[in-house]
Amino acid sequence: MKELLDMNRIPQHIAIIMDGNGRWAMERGKDRSFGHQAGVDAVRRITSECTRLGVKFLTLYTFSTENWNRPADEVAALMGLVLTSLEDEIFMKNNVRFRVVGDRSRIPDAVNKKLAETEEHTAKNDAMTMVVALSYSSKLELTTATKQIAQEVKEGKLDVNSITEETINERLWTNFMPDPELLIRTGGEIRISNYLLWQIAYSELYFCDTYGPDFMEEDLHKAIYSYQSRQRRFGKTEAQVEAEEKKLKGK
Repeated sequence: MKELLDMNRIPQHIAIIMDGNGRWAMERGKDRSFGHQAGVDAVRRITSECTRLGVKFLTLYTFSTENWNRPADEVAALMGLVLTSLEDEIFMKNNVRFRVVGDRSRIPDAVNKKLAETEEHTAKNDAMTMVVALSYSSKLELTTATKQIAQEVKEGKLDVNSITEETINERLWTNFMPDPELLIRTGGEIRISNYLLWQIAYSELYFCDTYGPDFMEEDLHKAIYSYQSRQRRFGKTEAQVEAEEKKLKGK
């Protein structure tokens, strides 16, 4: 499948919901935490392959604010996994920068410290940025941005009539990166689950039945091939897009 990809049209930002780790483990008679560990191995594979393909941003939905409602032992295992999986090797070997988005106030201090250290240590890496959405909720992100804007208007720092989409973009946790061109969800579920709701307005969506731990490089290639097979119109007609593409090719 990789040989079919147009290397000039690789998405610059891919967002992934790596779902199905728990179900993968349970089908094998293992604890759900075993599946989450296997999911980390999949992340390593996909991170390396995205770097090789020339992807510039890879955003991974790691832990939602709703996930705090899971059993305490599973939450503890997941937080422990965050600590042990933040290895320098995967970032330094692939020249990958590490960033975190989400509500960090609920994350344990030891985990927050390790996250900050990894962000600082990889700050100069520039082949790709891996963004981990941890304790993340798109609704909370938008609510937080809205409160900030309202406060700025109240204090006279911002004119309500000057508020634009960019005003909101600048106040989102994701303000340092472009919107994803492609969103992938593994595990067979067909929903967004409160993930990057503002940012994926025009993203191409790709769903597959493969569980997170079984998501291989070939599966990533299939998703990108599907993306490249689609015509991204952004509200225009098919004829308009084709005319614009023809004009560009003629230059």
